[in-house]
Amino acid sequence: MSDKPRIGWVGTGVMGAAMCGHVLDAGYPVTVTTRTRSKARDLLGRGASWAGTPAEVAAASDITCAIVGFPADVREVFLGPSGLLAGASPGDAVVDMTTSEPALAIEIAERADEAGVSAIDAPVSGGDIGARNGTLSIMIGGEEAAVERVRPIFEAMGKTIVRQGGPGAGQHTKAVNQILIATLMIGLSEALLYGQEAGLDLETVMESVSGGAAGSWSLSNYGPRILRGDFEPGFFVDHFVKDMGIALQEAAAMRLPVPGLAMAHELYVSLQAQGLGRKGTQSLILALARLAGVEWRESPAPG
Repeated sequence: MSDKPRIGWVGTGVMGAAMCGHVLDAGYPVTVTTRTRSKARDLLGRGASWAGTPAEVAAASDITCAIVGFPADVREVFLGPSGLLAGASPGDAVVDMTTSEPALAIEIAERADEAGVSAIDAPVSGGDIGARNGTLSIMIGGEEAAVERVRPIFEAMGKTIVRQGGPGAGQHTKAVNQILIATLMIGLSEALLYGQEAGLDLETVMESVSGGAAGSWSLSNYGPRILRGDFEPGFFVDHFVKDMGIALQEAAAMRLPVPGLAMAHELYVSLQAQGLGRKGTQSLILALARLAGVEWRESPAPG
């Protein structure tokens, strides 16, 4: 019988399935639930147990992690009548790895504390690649003792694991992350469109610029996808619009102007209007191409 804590997991989407898989690979007993059981088939085949509701997952677990879609989903999963806090026992810990609202993270922490449960907000960055490779950046808000207890679970999924402060601090840090990415993605898309219209070989352009001051994770990881015409999600447009909306809301409460973020938000909303909300964030180049009245042309395969 394992002496490791029992881990619960809610949510097996683009990132969640891979993250949970790393926890399984690290030898933890895992109980999982998700809205569509078929999405958990691989995890169940690798030894995870199934539970019907988040409450049942929490009842079978010492530490339960969730990564779902939107703040309304977070509220249901953690605070709903069949949610994690309905099934958790005193001494347990619950961890929200969704990008959500700082105020909701604080509310969950307060409700959890009343039940003798520790609550941590720990949103992640790194997309599907980071999730698959176990190299996510994990931004953590919560009480220090609880965070240290959960740290080995985080270490199974990520490489950069930093506690930023108390409840809500992880979510505020993720807002910083998304503000940084928002305008970077505009620059990436504009630059590749410029190179295309200038008649350059974008493969060799990427080789030149990726090693200099313009280099970035997005350029190295999303640039090649854009050149291939691969707009499948590493991170959904719909979710990025949600994240930017949260950051805009928090900035407005601070009376902080964020014009770059606002522009990126509008461009991504235009992708949703084009029916591309379930594509990846790299599809921003399609919105800018349409704005310019040009067509993005997939690069020919090498060789």
